[in-house]
This record gives sequence, C-alpha cells and structure tokens, in this order.
Amino acid sequence: MSAAGPFLFALQSELGGSIPFERFMEEALYNPAFGYYSTQIRSVGRHGDFSTMATLDHSLARRIATWIQKENIRDVIEIGAGSGQLAHSILNSLGWWKRQGIRYHIVEISQPLQEVQKKLMQGRRVTWHESLPSALEQVRGTAHIFSNELVDAFPCRVFELADEGWQELHVRIAGGRIEEILKPAALPDSTIFKYDFAKGQRIEVHESYSRWLEMWAPYWKAGAMLTIDYGDTMPALHHRRRLGSVRGYAGHQRLTGQDIYQAPGRCDLTADVNFSDLEKWGLTLGWRTLTHSTLDKFIGTGLDARFQAASSAFRAILQYPNKAS
Repeated sequence: MSAAGPFLFALQSELGGSIPFERFMEEALYNPAFGYYSTQIRSVGRHGDFSTMATLDHSLARRIATWIQKENIRDVIEIGAGSGQLAHSILNSLGWWKRQGIRYHIVEISQPLQEVQKKLMQGRRVTWHESLPSALEQVRGTAHIFSNELVDAFPCRVFELADEGWQELHVRIAGGRIEEILKPAALPDSTIFKYDFAKGQRIEVHESYSRWLEMWAPYWKAGAMLTIDYGDTMPALHHRRRLGSVRGYAGHQRLTGQDIYQAPGRCDLTADVNFSDLEKWGLTLGWRTLTHSTLDKFIGTGLDARFQAASSAFRAILQYPNKAS
C-alpha cells in the first residue's frame, strides 16, 4: 500500500478497527506526507494523471471572461486553479485594458500545483491565498468566485442500501490489503435519500463540501459564485449506476473497484457531484440560484464540436449570497 500503509494501519486502530471511506479519501488526497494533491500531483492535462475541460479547449475560458466582463466587478477569486491554464486563458481573453481593472486571486492548497501556476502566470497580476476566508478578508467580502472541477475533489461519504437500510462504506486493512465493509451510520443532509433505490445501490454525498461552504459563507457579502463540475441532478445522477461513481485516475487510466486502493496517494480519487445538493445547501445558507444548466448550454455558441458530448456531462450553477442586490 505504498508509504501510506503504516499511517492508515495506525489510523484504523485509532478509529476502532475500520476507516470511513470519506476519511480514507481525505488522507489519500491531502495527507501532508503522502497525499496525492500534497505530494504526488505535478500537473493537469496531457502531462498529468487527468485532463480537465480547461486543458482541452479555450471556450470555457472565453465564456467565463465574458461573465466577468458583464458583471463588472473588481475582484475575482478562482478556487483550485489546477495547472493555471484556465486562469491564464481567462486573463488573455479579457484583454489588456480590462485586465487592468481586475484583481485576480487564486486559492490553492496544493503546493506542487501552486508552483506550476506561478510559473505559468509570470508577468500577470495574480495573488495567491491558502484559504478562501483569507482571500475574502482581503477583498472585504465582495468578489466573484468560481471553480472548475473543485467539488469532486472533496472527500465524499459512500453509502450502500442493504437489508438493514442505508449503511456507510468503511475500509479495513487486513493481511496487507484493503477490504470494504459496511457499517450503520447517521445519514447526512442530502436530497438523495428521498428517492427509491434497489438493494445494493451505492451513492456518494459530498458532505465535506457542505461543511466547507458553511465555514467560509459568513465572509462573503456580495458577488456571485459559479461552480462547474461533472455530475447531474437527482434522480438522473444515479440512473443505471448501481455501483456509484467513485473512481481513480493515474496516468490518464481510469481505476475502479479494488484498484483505487492499491497505492493510496498515488492516484486521484473522485466522484460525480450531486447538483441538487449544491442547490439545497446554498438555500440553507440563504443563497439564491440564478442559473443552473449543463455546461454546453452555459458556454453556448463557440464550443468546439469535439467537446459537445463531453460538456453535456458537466453542469454550471450560478449562485448569489443573500445580501446581493
């Protein structure tokens, strides 16, 4: 299990014999010693383990630049900028004159990626932050915020419908291998549990993202937030997907089943996003949704035909805080 083995084994003992999948995913992605985003990742795109829409086509950057120009706001905050290619393309699309009136901020917790971004953005006026609250404090709570493929990088809880009802997925180290077990658990706040499923169905809930929203929401006073990611609304999200959507990526290879456990920290882990939950959690915070559509509809004209089908698997949601005018 690579260098993560001793840590996970000790964590398992500390937690009473098993590790909730959400905690396993958190350590595999963000542990300071071996986490994928902390130590392993070097780039995104052709030379990385996976590509994003921004590394494949410039139409998304042009659309976001148009959104920024239309809103006419001073501070823009991008969360989780990956390789920095999207930010670079957005600033190019804004043009020299408009760039002078924009203060561009990037919130990036991955040091390897932050180094890649700074190298690409040399000569641009960009400010980096370790957290969204620190960025919002600097702009006095007024900013447009956006992210592309951020939510899916948050650790998710995984549940399976058993004879006893919904059970939470845990992992257990035994004989040098990781096995899956199910345990009873209190259910999180999610739209998913009001729908009927057949026994054996697995689903994911990005509860850690909800907690993260609650943490920084009080700092945000005005502006708009654009969230782009792959996923769907309920009940379409899990239509004909009995095993759920958790998977890994390494060297542009898709990993599923037991393969995602082979080397914790050596591959990206992800799951599709429930956009019905994003709307619900925003309403709980007092936010309102202005638009919500598939990404191809958000981009509109100008999207390369090669990416039409792929972009329809992504969604874009635009939300405002309760104090917005």
